[in-house]
Amino acid sequence: MPAVPDYLERLIDRWEPDAFDAPDHRARIRLGVTGKPGAYDVTINGSDARLVPAETGKNSDATLTADEQTWRKIGDDLRGGMEAYNRNRLQIRKNLHLGVGFLAATSGLKDAGRLEFHRVKTRRCHISYLQAGVGDPVICIHGLGGTKGSFLPTVAALADEYKVIALDLPGFGDSDKPIAVGYDAAYFADATTAFMDELGIDQAHVIGNSMGGRVALELGFDHRDRTNRIALLAPSLAWLRERKWAAPLKLVRPELGLLQIAPRPVVESIVKRLIPNADDGWTAAGIDEFLRTYLQPRGRAAFYAAARNIYLEDPERFWSRLRELQGEALFVWGRQDRLVPIGFARHVREALPGARHLELDCGHVPQLEAPRATHDAVRRFLAAS
Repeated sequence: MPAVPDYLERLIDRWEPDAFDAPDHRARIRLGVTGKPGAYDVTINGSDARLVPAETGKNSDATLTADEQTWRKIGDDLRGGMEAYNRNRLQIRKNLHLGVGFLAATSGLKDAGRLEFHRVKTRRCHISYLQAGVGDPVICIHGLGGTKGSFLPTVAALADEYKVIALDLPGFGDSDKPIAVGYDAAYFADATTAFMDELGIDQAHVIGNSMGGRVALELGFDHRDRTNRIALLAPSLAWLRERKWAAPLKLVRPELGLLQIAPRPVVESIVKRLIPNADDGWTAAGIDEFLRTYLQPRGRAAFYAAARNIYLEDPERFWSRLRELQGEALFVWGRQDRLVPIGFARHVREALPGARHLELDCGHVPQLEAPRATHDAVRRFLAAS
């Protein structure tokens, strides 16, 4: 067996379990060095973490891979792990929650604004979240099929001025996945306020992408006292065109996802055929995050329920409520977005003439596809309050 490299041992010497969260307090994280044989496993049991050569035949919960130079930099530099990941020099696969959580727990940082992963019990369910920074709170809400990991660039971009918190909505990521609940915007908004209650947050700025943008709007509609400024990144909006599948879809129960057979190789191959550049950087990690939820029966049921509610939303009621939205709002649109076409911007301007708008040459996830322009605009928007 190969000896454990000193630059990896330095990571374990900095292990801080309070920054890490794992289901059942156990995890196996595999560290690979590009171009070198073998790999190394960090076995986590409660607060203890041990680094040993990887055992053949044992599966890992998450994998981190980089070349030796990058690992040495990570070992020497307290902030090197997240910097390497953001620059795509470090690959994290299978599970961003555990992979990035490991980087956070071995960063050696002790300050109050360090990156941390936690979960909290609310009146709705257990909610998983990550946070970094100090200052006014900013809540980030992911889209359909996504997780809090989709907002890692946003956390990195804004944590110097704000306390940025990205949560997994119920039914997604590492949060509980209850059965027979609404999984609509009202349910998610109530779950978000319950989450804020447990963290002692009275009011926060809110950033939402896709379905998370729709949840952010719901917070603005029905929980105005809990929201400050709202930034909406390619938000899901009620359809204006005829929905030809609406009638039959009302008859389909999302709970059928509990019974569906979904072999990972089949689902993964379908998803990769549908998504361009499926093996590249953030896209590959995003697919891993989607599969991590979808391959669980309860996760499938939640996904189907949320997607069904998006499609069936009453457009007349939605657009009427949008006209009455109070407070400041920023809409960021992707010119290449096929899920929420930029044509929606005209309808939003008519309904909400006081809102701000930004159009970018990107698709449906601006914070990942055009991070600098997105976060510069969001920072200016939040600073104007």
